[in-house]
Amino acid sequence: MFDHAYSNYMEHAYPADELMPLTCRGRVRGQEPSRGDVDDALGKFSLTLIDTLDTLVVLNKTKEFEEAVKKVIKDVNLDNDIVVSVFETNIRVLGGLLGGHSVAIMLKEKGEYMQWYNGELLHMAKELGYKLLPAFNTTSGLPYPRVNLKFGVRHPEARTGTESDTCTACAGTLILEFAALSRFTGTSIFEEYARKALDFIWEKRQRSSNLVGVTINIHTGDWVRKDSGVGAGIDSYYEYLLKAYVLLGDDSFLERFNTHYDAIMRYISQPPLLLDVHIHKPMLNARTWMDSLLAFFPGLQVLKGDIRPAIETHEMLYQVIKKHNFLPEAFTTDFRVHWAQHPLRPEFAESTYFLYKATGDPYYLEVGKTLIENLNKYARVPCGFAAMKDVRTGSHEDRMDSFFLAEMFKYLYLLFADKEDMIFDIEDYIFTTEAHLLPLWLSTTNQTISKKNASTEYTELDDSNFDWTCPNTQILFPNDPMFAQSIREPLKNVVDKSCPRGISRAEESLGSGPKPPLRARDFMASNPEHLEILKKMGVSLIHLKDGRVQLVQHAVQAASSLDAEDGLRFMQEMIELSSQQQKEQQLPPRAVQIVSHPFFGRVVLTAGPAQFGMDLSKHKAGTRGFVATIKPYNGCSEITNPEAVKEKIALMQRGQCMFAEKARNIQKAGAIGGIVIDDNEGSSSDTAPLFQMAGDGKNTDDITIPMLFLFSKEGNIILDAIREYEAVEVLLSDKAKDRDLEMENMDQKSSENDSHKPNSEEAPSESQDAEAVSEEPEGGGESSGVGDPDPLSPASTDSVSMADEDPHTSGPTEASALEPACSPGDSQPQEQNTQTEANSKAHWDSKVQPMESILADWNEDIEAFEMMEKDEL
Repeated sequence: MFDHAYSNYMEHAYPADELMPLTCRGRVRGQEPSRGDVDDALGKFSLTLIDTLDTLVVLNKTKEFEEAVKKVIKDVNLDNDIVVSVFETNIRVLGGLLGGHSVAIMLKEKGEYMQWYNGELLHMAKELGYKLLPAFNTTSGLPYPRVNLKFGVRHPEARTGTESDTCTACAGTLILEFAALSRFTGTSIFEEYARKALDFIWEKRQRSSNLVGVTINIHTGDWVRKDSGVGAGIDSYYEYLLKAYVLLGDDSFLERFNTHYDAIMRYISQPPLLLDVHIHKPMLNARTWMDSLLAFFPGLQVLKGDIRPAIETHEMLYQVIKKHNFLPEAFTTDFRVHWAQHPLRPEFAESTYFLYKATGDPYYLEVGKTLIENLNKYARVPCGFAAMKDVRTGSHEDRMDSFFLAEMFKYLYLLFADKEDMIFDIEDYIFTTEAHLLPLWLSTTNQTISKKNASTEYTELDDSNFDWTCPNTQILFPNDPMFAQSIREPLKNVVDKSCPRGISRAEESLGSGPKPPLRARDFMASNPEHLEILKKMGVSLIHLKDGRVQLVQHAVQAASSLDAEDGLRFMQEMIELSSQQQKEQQLPPRAVQIVSHPFFGRVVLTAGPAQFGMDLSKHKAGTRGFVATIKPYNGCSEITNPEAVKEKIALMQRGQCMFAEKARNIQKAGAIGGIVIDDNEGSSSDTAPLFQMAGDGKNTDDITIPMLFLFSKEGNIILDAIREYEAVEVLLSDKAKDRDLEMENMDQKSSENDSHKPNSEEAPSESQDAEAVSEEPEGGGESSGVGDPDPLSPASTDSVSMADEDPHTSGPTEASALEPACSPGDSQPQEQNTQTEANSKAHWDSKVQPMESILADWNEDIEAFEMMEKDEL
């Protein structure tokens, strides 16, 4: 798998920063449409190669490592006039150079490889370190978030230095790389700057809760975003406090970490969930969803020695992965998709590796096997591995981030490696947040910094908090392999099958005392008991003429301060869930999957849905057929080549008439489906929001074929395939499908005879997450074709919220953290109404065309697949 990703980067992308695996080319900043902050990691310094250096040695590819180091020394220029992220450049490039240097001197010492090496990577790291230092030119010592590699921050040509905010992780994830640079070179300034930034964040923590916020003003030290968690924006700050103690031996870092960890476990940890809270009111949840970056936290808990909650959170995350194949970028407390992307993040693999190291439980090898199978089955494409644009549909995004090579393969290889598979002892090193290796002997080298900051005060904590720091796993697990399983067992069905009732904080502290507070998702305006609870919380209810209900809170009218706080939380939930309901009225994206030779379903394109025609969410088999270009290409008049279009999926260009008119014309010509390709050259689903095709303002019930929309970039992939292979077969569906059974049987049979097969596909799994789609509103007839469902009245920010009193919807569908919104035996309640409607209305033909006989011979498939690796597609 690593070879497939690395060789394609080197062949198709190097010296560009990253590989674009769908189009088989390099991503060069400025030559591709801007992706916003994501592009700040790119600095025209061959990012992926530098990030991959020490992975090559971990995987015992010493010859390739030697060649890669020579390329970096010869080709990489760090003096580019380009603005980059200080955080990303530090962990990926500076960390990559230091990790490469660490393993290079280790190999040189062994005497076989790298005998010519004379610290060249360290010299480059020092050069880069000096280029990052201008970012620290602030009164607080917190760095600016961005720096120009050539001109610094305040230079007239720098084009940066106007920012006032940075994230806590951005400023607090420097100490390992900067201290290592100082220890390797004997130049103390780097470690001093990183320590000063950490000291400032520590001093600015919220003193009563001992939590830190997500973003901070770099000049004043004021918290800009006051929510706190262990995911995006804060994650690696906590990681680096503990690892700085491990690497540098400075007790103050451990004391700070333990102080924060006590607060995390007191407020944020709600096993198995980790939910953001407000730093000033830590008993108040700040959101009802979690982001995927918190998947690193179980691994950090293993390093801390707190195994039980690590097992619990990891198991919950694994259940989410089993439901969606990958960990969505964000998911709700009832485990539905909140943000659907998955850029092949390695944090869950990292925690899996650490838990296996701590427990020795072979269960975690099975987890690793699942990760590997899913990557090969859903993310592997001819030119590498493509990020998932939407885990619900299986559509791809044209990106393969450098961290995929730097971290994912490193942790997965180490998970399965025996000691004899390694050419060095991994225990002699600590992993940075980008999984780069820094040697532990640095703790006794070039110590120029005073270890204890005398001015810093620490909160006194119960000593039991420190009992299991740096644990001995033989003591924790004395011949009891069932220990971890006994912790996991209650969580086996937490996502899908059963809904064990959680215990609220009130019940936990008061036994069987007061009932938990009313949650927004449970509220019913017709329930007298709910109305009484609202009154107690200071929330008044107003019936509007249009049938909706308006909620207004006056805290002074609440029965007590605790009730007022409950009321505030209820209003915040209601506002957020009202907004969520509005979003859910939008149709989800669809998928166009190329299933013909030589693609075989590996290329999945994100498609926009239509508010007319066949509803693919209610037609699970999708529509499958060969594609044909229509004449005229715009589809705005009678089709002149009906013989070419009949029983095929018609390709046409956007523009010059309504989408519904195009659909009627191709349907009349005998087409079984249609794909509209954007006429805006260069448009892409990577950068543009989801596009929905609206009707023409008339009744569109006569349109029965499915219609999907592709942006220009995705459309060109199909058009290029037609030019290359002529007969191109696609599947239009609500989400990407596994190969059909005939192909699977052929694959399995040939895999027994062909040991060179790169990866074997699994039998189709049951649909993991069928999204419930709201009833489709009629389009407004505008020529742009974008259909906007009638929005809910927006809830204002002064605790005013709207709720629909329609008898069919008893309240928002969002679930609380403690009570998943399902009844016994029903894993997906949000689909009930929609599925009933689907059963009564669905009347389309579900027949799917069989795979052509061209796929009969697997050896031919292998040859075609190898050819594809060299092809522009």
